Amino acid sequence: MGQPWSTKAEAQIAFTYPDFVLYQAARLFVVVSTEMQSVAVGWQLYEMTRKPLALGLAGLAQFLPGMILFLVSGHAADRIDRRKILFVCYAGFGLCSGFLFFANVSHRASVFAIYIVLVLVGVVRSFSGPASRAIVPHLVPEEHFPSAVAWVAMVYQAATLLGPALGGLVYAVAQGPSAVYATAMISAAVASVMTARMSTRATGDRREEFSSKMVLAGLHFIFRQKVVLGSVSLDLFAVLFGGAVALLPVYARDILHTGPWGLGLLRSSPGIGALVMALLLAYRPLRRRVGVTLLWCVAGFGVFTILFGVSRSLWLSMLALLLAGACDMVSVIIRNTLIQVTTPDTMRGRVNAVEMIFIGASNEFGEFESGVTAQWFGIVPAVVLGGIGALTVTILWAWTFPDLRNADRIAKPPDLA
Repeated sequence: MGQPWSTKAEAQIAFTYPDFVLYQAARLFVVVSTEMQSVAVGWQLYEMTRKPLALGLAGLAQFLPGMILFLVSGHAADRIDRRKILFVCYAGFGLCSGFLFFANVSHRASVFAIYIVLVLVGVVRSFSGPASRAIVPHLVPEEHFPSAVAWVAMVYQAATLLGPALGGLVYAVAQGPSAVYATAMISAAVASVMTARMSTRATGDRREEFSSKMVLAGLHFIFRQKVVLGSVSLDLFAVLFGGAVALLPVYARDILHTGPWGLGLLRSSPGIGALVMALLLAYRPLRRRVGVTLLWCVAGFGVFTILFGVSRSLWLSMLALLLAGACDMVSVIIRNTLIQVTTPDTMRGRVNAVEMIFIGASNEFGEFESGVTAQWFGIVPAVVLGGIGALTVTILWAWTFPDLRNADRIAKPPDLA
């Protein structure tokens, strides 16, 4: 997987920078907030409708704003102080949780109201995503960036592990979603306060003359860099077809016969696998054969998705999701490092906005695709077909993108002009 194990000091050097610590802490709180809310929304929607399509529409509601706004949000991340964008966005996440909380305590919650809030979440996420990713190089020196990327991924996975488990537990104990939304609102508020205390390292004037070419520069850059294009599109289609997260409320209730606490465990399982893998890669980063490693791990994601689809045991299902999460984490770290290392700082917001469209398409739009296929073919066939689709995509991409297949190291391209 890599060269000899890094020393503890080398692996943890990013945490010697106080602003990076604040960034990580704020991100932990805000991701816990959104993950808790996601569990509560999924369970509540399925309780209200008993239709898998309703869960798919929840993903679509969050994806469409990003699809519409990605040119604007990427441009904003390159023109406006990224720390200020994050502060406003984290406060926005808190307001969305607040809307859900007050709708429930006032007995005005409806499927339509939930979808409206999810659209607002999608709007906020379309601005927070590019700014959050593009700000990392402003928090640590370039020579410590690989360590920072691994720790960013690790903290995110820790949050995706803690958030669903906590959301499911609070939902079960409180016997309803209101307490989950209140906790999510408080967590997002804490993230906002931490972000306000953060400062960034100056990297020069980012202002450019406005033009259509400048706005579209992120798209142009990704389509020029074939290895980057191959990695982000591989993740897009593999997770688009193979993602089963949207259907977890159905699996928990109707197939595994468990409650909100079981749903929380299922939602947390990919995070456990991803967290372990991120920790491994922080101490033993990938140095060689990154392309082949990426392809094998995406194929593994498809295999473990199929295993989850046919499982009838809660513990086997958790194991399959754990292993799928570990495989996916390798893809995440390779893709994120490629983009951040190869992209000039003046373009990072726009390039990351384009990447967020790929991620949103694979995650939120993938939830919609899963809901539709489950409505058509049934729950189990939809997940199994998705895993087969991920395997098929891996084979096609290995043939279509030889530069990705043969990629050995992650390095800057010779010409970024």
